[in-house]
Amino acid sequence: MALARCDFFSDALGLSTSMQVVLPQPAASQIGMASATGDEPPPVLYLLHGLSDDCTTWTRRTSVERYAAELGLAVVMPQVARSFYLDGTHSGAYWEFVSEELPAVVQRFFRVSTAREDTFVAGLSMGGYGALLSGLRQPERFAAAASLSGALDIAELQADDAFGVFAHVLDAPAAGTSADLFALLDRVDPASAPALYVRCGTEDALVGSNRRFSAAARERGFDVTDGFDPGDHEWGYWDRTIRDVLAWLPLRTR
Repeated sequence: MALARCDFFSDALGLSTSMQVVLPQPAASQIGMASATGDEPPPVLYLLHGLSDDCTTWTRRTSVERYAAELGLAVVMPQVARSFYLDGTHSGAYWEFVSEELPAVVQRFFRVSTAREDTFVAGLSMGGYGALLSGLRQPERFAAAASLSGALDIAELQADDAFGVFAHVLDAPAAGTSADLFALLDRVDPASAPALYVRCGTEDALVGSNRRFSAAARERGFDVTDGFDPGDHEWGYWDRTIRDVLAWLPLRTR
């Protein structure tokens, strides 16, 4: 695999930002690393970080590069600060960035597939919210969307706002809007939606909202895979469960 750090200017944000990208590389003589590559542009996973993280954290704290190598999967990890992947009142146009500008930049700089059936999104905590937000707002773009320990009930989090985030991101209540994942379930046709994956540790403070979201999605006819197993809001859990997400992705035989 190749690991690239890309620093570039974002017109949507009006500032320089970064992403890390893992790209499949045929390397038959590399010791200790499996490699699955073909002649076609590889499928791509947009892998989103959490509230206190940046674009480097997934590769620093998990073995996602090694896991992706076995699948021939490209992984794009953008940097979005504490934005909750939304166009914020004071934080910047981060939804425009991740939904429009980022995929265009990735296509310009890297050779990855543009087909919906080869495009996936996943994330942890704030990034789990961002992943399901992306899948439900852009069902035509993604074949699958996965959340690990996701901050999924934004209305509940906004009411508490223990981290002081939402005053900078939202200038009105999120409940019932297009920022509310529960509201989006009533606006998206389950037949055209991506497959959804919801996973959370049973010792995690967010497990209740994860259970509620999974049940609500299933009740409305969405294709949902979920799992609630021992674990807390920490990297040992995410390093283990990202492997399950990758195994779940509907990767085409190439």
